[in-house]
Amino acid sequence: MNVAANLLIVDDDLEIRELLAEVLQNYGFKVILAADGEEMLGHLSTHSKIDLVILDVMLPGQDGFSLCRNIRAKSEVPIIMLTASGDNTDKVVGLECGADDYVTKPFCTRELVARIRAILRRYAVTDHPHEEILQSEKQLIFSGWCLDTATHRLWSSDNIEISLSNGEYNLLLMFLTHPQRVLSRDQLLECTKNRSAGPFDRSIDIQVSRIRQKIEIDPKDPKIIITVRGGGYMLATKVQVKTQATEAV
Repeated sequence: MNVAANLLIVDDDLEIRELLAEVLQNYGFKVILAADGEEMLGHLSTHSKIDLVILDVMLPGQDGFSLCRNIRAKSEVPIIMLTASGDNTDKVVGLECGADDYVTKPFCTRELVARIRAILRRYAVTDHPHEEILQSEKQLIFSGWCLDTATHRLWSSDNIEISLSNGEYNLLLMFLTHPQRVLSRDQLLECTKNRSAGPFDRSIDIQVSRIRQKIEIDPKDPKIIITVRGGGYMLATKVQVKTQATEAV
């Protein structure tokens, strides 16, 4: 990377904070430290550019899961969670809260650096299409549906609201920001906030199925989000972006 990424490390253990700061600085990253959630939120509000948050699960006051939800409600910034527990339940909870990755203590610092770099590469490739739309608070119109990015609400043509989980919203937004373009499962896993690996690699198929149940006339014969054999999925319709003036995506 040409510009050093800014990493925010949140851990109440002083030794771990200082060790991570030293290691990551040696790898060329810029590092900001926080001992708890309050300090973390202060840094997020005062620093214009945080590229990734490394967030410990066990913190005084609000725990890492609550803080992860707090961040994800306001920002697309990548999050790696740290935990001393090897329990897979914690990992699942962290990913459901919106974390991008999960590392168990004690960990290999080289592995952590590799994970950080992999996540930053993915975000660089996607050019943050979500953030541009979220900041402008637009409505995305497709096949009679309207997704409001300001409220995260989906409306039908007859003005009926359809509820979406956070994961479903992020996945649908990914399709709407890349209309009529084949997106592989790996791309969708990497670019949505429910990204996971290994035993979780079928989560995209499950979420696509759930979205189809909500927006397709016949979910068994989808016309909006179609399957591309050997490729992945594609939003097979045009999208309009509605602000004060309407323009095509």
